[in-house]
Amino acid sequence: MRQTLGLATRAIVSAGALACAGSAAAQTLTKIEPPLAAVLGQTSGYPGEPVGQDGGPDEDHVTIGAGGLYQPAYMGARKYQFQPIPAIDIKRGPFFVNFQNGIGVAPVDDGTFTIGAGVVMTFENYERSDVPNRFNKIDMGAGARGFVTVRQFGLEASAGVTQIFAGGTKGLIADFSLSRPIVVSDRLFLMPSIGTRWANAKHNDRFYGVSARQSQESGLRQFRPGAGLFDAKAELGLQYRLTDHIGLGAAAGVTTLLGNVKDSPIVRKKTAPFGMGFLTYTF
Repeated sequence: MRQTLGLATRAIVSAGALACAGSAAAQTLTKIEPPLAAVLGQTSGYPGEPVGQDGGPDEDHVTIGAGGLYQPAYMGARKYQFQPIPAIDIKRGPFFVNFQNGIGVAPVDDGTFTIGAGVVMTFENYERSDVPNRFNKIDMGAGARGFVTVRQFGLEASAGVTQIFAGGTKGLIADFSLSRPIVVSDRLFLMPSIGTRWANAKHNDRFYGVSARQSQESGLRQFRPGAGLFDAKAELGLQYRLTDHIGLGAAAGVTTLLGNVKDSPIVRKKTAPFGMGFLTYTF
């Protein structure tokens, strides 16, 4: 049984979980460390978790589960929503399926460095009913993602870039996180984490901006935030091993908007908490 826990930084999703309807946490929240489901974040189980007790690379695994997430309808909204979420983390050699990095391959995965690429769902979205004056709608999308993770001195630093190519904003998002696994006992693990994200002008303008036409139709003032950092978060995840196959995970944290996006006319709350929990089974 591995003694070190990997948790998401963050999602998402957040990032992130597949059923989440778009906040910064959606992509990096869930990171599954067999035999448990660990949470946080970014929104995120992926190959290259800490090495096993034998010092070898992380073993292949299949972990599935379900839980719930409570968060704003979008980052900046006053309205909160609860959503059921699935959890999944599959690793077979260099191939992986998970919520943080999607479906892809990590050709470098030696316990210290993980480098890979995948196709990932993006959850930066909102419905017309969620935003002031129902002025716009952003759909969920898909993106091409590349990422690198470095583990040294008990810390785990991760960085990634996602280019959205279907749905969503068609923008570019870069993320960075730093986390520290804490082994409380052979059953209980903690993971404090911090993270931030940057996006190009296409993403920020389409998500938080109001064009001249939209301003005329909705009555909201025109706004163009441009490129820059747009959020940061701090979170704490915990994971408890019930049996060798069954685990409980929970996480709570706070996300705040940064830069120009925090002044968008669709932002009603610049800082917001979130929380989630779930149950998993590892085969």
